[in-house]
Amino acid sequence: MCATCGCSGGPGVRVIDPGRPQRHDHPHDHDHDHSHTVALEVDLLAKNDDLAGRNRIWLAERGIAAVNLMSSPGAGKTTLLERTIRDLGTDVPCAVLEGDQETLLDAERVGSAGARVIQINTGAGCHLDAGMVADGLRMLAPEPGCLLFVENVGNLVCPALFDLGEAARVVIMSVTEGADKPLKYPHMFRTADLMLLNKIDLLPYVDVDVDRCVEYARRAKPGVEVLEVSATRGDGLDAWYTWLRHRR
Repeated sequence: MCATCGCSGGPGVRVIDPGRPQRHDHPHDHDHDHSHTVALEVDLLAKNDDLAGRNRIWLAERGIAAVNLMSSPGAGKTTLLERTIRDLGTDVPCAVLEGDQETLLDAERVGSAGARVIQINTGAGCHLDAGMVADGLRMLAPEPGCLLFVENVGNLVCPALFDLGEAARVVIMSVTEGADKPLKYPHMFRTADLMLLNKIDLLPYVDVDVDRCVEYARRAKPGVEVLEVSATRGDGLDAWYTWLRHRR
């Protein structure tokens, strides 16, 4: 069990290549010994950070820029990723580690857009960690010099705690979520290198103060870069692609 957030990990995690036939093994319940919870809580992030450091070295040696995409469910991560892959795919090779608790649905969408993708199903787990990413990288074998997107599990809490070895962190927020998310989940926004305010095509139909939202994000992290985009209509995506090319 994850002592930091209480989610279940371990045997429930599956790393899947959507392009290969899958065995359908049935999970079994396991009794958990809770006597070591305190020790796990102390050690968990340190062990994760060590693995993340190894991931970072592995990626740097191959010139791969890894971008950790984080958001609440429904903010538009997968739609943005699909469009990004299609628009950049002709001159920037892209690969994806796709995180969800269950299903291959998002991996199939991303794969159809033209990227090599590996699905990581976390079971009851609410975030990816560095060990899952290491396993995914071994199966994915991304080509040197590519952009690697890690689409994290939809959650504004625990993904912020776990370094994956990424080069940059992007928080995607939809205008439909309201302006106060950076106040309610400050650690997520505090760890971000970039905030994407998505679905701006819906601004005429929702009651949200964009300036205040940006102010709240910069209250969590002074000077954080913010881009306003619409993954469906295409607004602001050129600035997003420029940002990605600079990371690469």
